[in-house]
Amino acid sequence: MILDSKIPEGPLAEKWEKHKFNVKLVNPANKRKYDIIVVGTGLAGASAAATLAELGYNVKAFCYQDSPRRAHSIAAQGGINAAKNYQNDGDSVYRLFYDTIKGGDYRAREANVYRLAQVSVNIIDQCVAQGVPFAREYGGLLANRSFGGAQVSRTFYARGQTGQQLLLGAYSALNRQIAYGKVKMYPRTEMLDLVMVDGQARGIVTRHLVTGKIESHSAHAVILATGGYGNVFYLSTNAMGSNATAAWRAYKKGALFANPCFTQIHPTCIPVSGGYQSKLTLMSESLRNDGRVWVPKAVGDNRAPQDIPEDERDYFLERKYPSFGNLVPRDVASRNAKLACDEGRGVGTTKLAVYLDFADVIKRDGLNTVVQKYGNLFDMYAKITGENPYEQPMRIYPAVHYTMGGLWVDYNLMTTIPGLYATGECNFSDHGANRLGASALMQGLADGYFVIPYTIGDYLAQNPTARIETSHPAFKEAEAAVQTEVNRLLNVNGTRTVDDFHKALGLLMWDYCGMARNAEGLQYAKQEIRKLRDEFWRDVKILGVNEELNVTLEKAGRVADFLELGELMVDDALNRNESCGGHFREEYQTPENEALRDDENYTYVAAWQYTGTNQQPVLHKEELKFENVKLTQRSYK
Repeated sequence: MILDSKIPEGPLAEKWEKHKFNVKLVNPANKRKYDIIVVGTGLAGASAAATLAELGYNVKAFCYQDSPRRAHSIAAQGGINAAKNYQNDGDSVYRLFYDTIKGGDYRAREANVYRLAQVSVNIIDQCVAQGVPFAREYGGLLANRSFGGAQVSRTFYARGQTGQQLLLGAYSALNRQIAYGKVKMYPRTEMLDLVMVDGQARGIVTRHLVTGKIESHSAHAVILATGGYGNVFYLSTNAMGSNATAAWRAYKKGALFANPCFTQIHPTCIPVSGGYQSKLTLMSESLRNDGRVWVPKAVGDNRAPQDIPEDERDYFLERKYPSFGNLVPRDVASRNAKLACDEGRGVGTTKLAVYLDFADVIKRDGLNTVVQKYGNLFDMYAKITGENPYEQPMRIYPAVHYTMGGLWVDYNLMTTIPGLYATGECNFSDHGANRLGASALMQGLADGYFVIPYTIGDYLAQNPTARIETSHPAFKEAEAAVQTEVNRLLNVNGTRTVDDFHKALGLLMWDYCGMARNAEGLQYAKQEIRKLRDEFWRDVKILGVNEELNVTLEKAGRVADFLELGELMVDDALNRNESCGGHFREEYQTPENEALRDDENYTYVAAWQYTGTNQQPVLHKEELKFENVKLTQRSYK
């Protein structure tokens, strides 16, 4: 298989505008003849569904939540990047492009990333027009703050709830189209298979989560906007319902999965406090604007933070990276926090935490200023930990937060299956081996509002308007396969709970394919995951029946997919004999413990093809060409 990224010819800055002119258009009168399925209603899905319906297409939107407002996009805290240069501090489209390419450790496509930087400026205008209440300066101008991996202030924000406000904007646009009858909404409905007719994606098979009803839906094209797969680790900052099932079922139908080992560990999360936890809580990266990260200089120092004098503290990020300080990218900050804890200088009862201290900013700017900027985040921390972060430092530790890998897509966001698109975190396209903070919201809305409405029309214009009925044999075959899989799960009748298997998988992934990996550990993990998967299908316990609300059955299907995806992540990590971004192979590091890339052998996208259960997947490579930036060893010193 030859991977054709369909990157337009011409200068980098002109590619997107030329491409928009060259794509085929659908006559307005013909748009109403095309049906489009959108799976997922977070920022990428809701914005795509609303925009496509506004254009005149008939859209069917699906989410497993009871409302699109509950999509995990709502949890994003810190902000959204855009190259507006309102601060007049030297920002530009090119600088945002360069920071994103460098932040991703030179493992992303130049053309996709530049387009993202270009359309970022339109996103802010769109959202302001929708009424999103971005923070403003005293005079009324939109405010900005800094995020990791950048030396300019380009992040727009709404206190610590930016994702919620952006999602409400997209949700309002979506509701408008629902009211007009252009979007038909299917809540509490989970996609369990992709239907292909004559080699093209033509629909999906779903299960209603309240009634258990399995049914088919047809369309001329399918868009997956289903988020990432961070919950393969069990403990993550993702919503507990977040899963990889839609993307994974597409992978098993022929869509390639790209760079699955590129997972992001966020440095500022509330540490694990016990074995009973089911998820972790993020503390926004924006806190590193003013908070200072430190640990005691001495190993095993058990004194309270206020009892440790200034000269006995190690502000290790400021010491190692004076140019960027506490605002180094997430992978760098996370590895250094882990290193400090591995040295025995961790804090708290578990010793798996470092301090994030706000004493200096409170003294400098005053308590009220800090409350206005971060109040809801501080309140969240106090409720969870029982500690007052205004009076003592927060304790933080890295946790799984985002996945840069995902379904392989070309410049048009189409997967290797014609008619199947992937947007937002569901695809791999923009962030390379490490995503910069405040860029997830940017990508989701860029894909939904400003990219997919152009590119999907190019595909539809070349395909007939005739609909395929769900009575087609391909749909009936897919429905039968889904029903068989559901019955198989219900009939195991074992002794171990689904959560027990999920925890075991998560521990394997965290220990051997988490912040640090090595060949020996990855090989061990691969064997253990296969054993765990075999035991799952022999001994998982699922209560109840299909024809009812059955949360255990929902979880079981998702964990079954995670057990397969986990092995692919390990395969990908084993294949990539280098360190880059969030993929840190211990064998490949500089004397200063930084990631050591191998540009000669690994400047490519690793796209994996499914070949069958327990069969080794086939690796396809998309070579990455860098014509506008120079490949250098990443440095934030």
